[in-house]
Amino acid sequence: MLRVGLTGGLASGKSTVASLFARRGVHTLNADQIGRELMQPGQPVYDAILAHFHGYPDAPQLTLADEQLDRSALARYVLSTGKLEELSRIVHPPVVAEQERRIQRIFSSDPDAIVMVESALIFEADRAKTAPGFSRRFDKLILVTAPEEVRLARYTSRGSKALSAEELLALQEDGRKRIAMQMTDPEKTPLCDFVIENAGSLEHLETEVETILKQLQQENVRQKTERATPTTR
Repeated sequence: MLRVGLTGGLASGKSTVASLFARRGVHTLNADQIGRELMQPGQPVYDAILAHFHGYPDAPQLTLADEQLDRSALARYVLSTGKLEELSRIVHPPVVAEQERRIQRIFSSDPDAIVMVESALIFEADRAKTAPGFSRRFDKLILVTAPEEVRLARYTSRGSKALSAEELLALQEDGRKRIAMQMTDPEKTPLCDFVIENAGSLEHLETEVETILKQLQQENVRQKTERATPTTR
């Protein structure tokens, strides 16, 4: 069994990389997806978010007509008011706990599995202590990088809606704010075992994934051998 963390900044291409590993047999978990599931009506995280932020007199309405959490309104509010860490303290611990439950289920059915958790905030959660020790849960860490202009272009091109010039500028500014709130690639690079530069072709990306996967498989075998070898004193 091997635990792998996959991280990277906004629109660096983590999900694309995760999908390439998944096609090659790696079990992948997406922290954002787990977070969305825990933010559904009736979930404790949903209730905790509303109870906390609706306590602020300047907070907007944070639910939609169908009672779903208005994630866009929540994001705008916490980013504009400096309350992102407050949201993280509510969301991160249960998301990490749910990741662990799912990892254990995978390992119980496949002890030789490689499980990869895709999360943008592995190091940020450690640094802010919203999920202390998160990065140390992993045997190996992979960083996906791309130049900022490439990331902003990807971020603003998401979705099928054609943007006006004003909307494009606003979305670019939103992307820059989000990037500024994350650790930089130079800060993360020495903390990771592998770095994937994702500014080229898909073929290049697949080659990088193949190379790293072979090393992860070798590490998995090495650790399995160590666990099976009795220690002598």
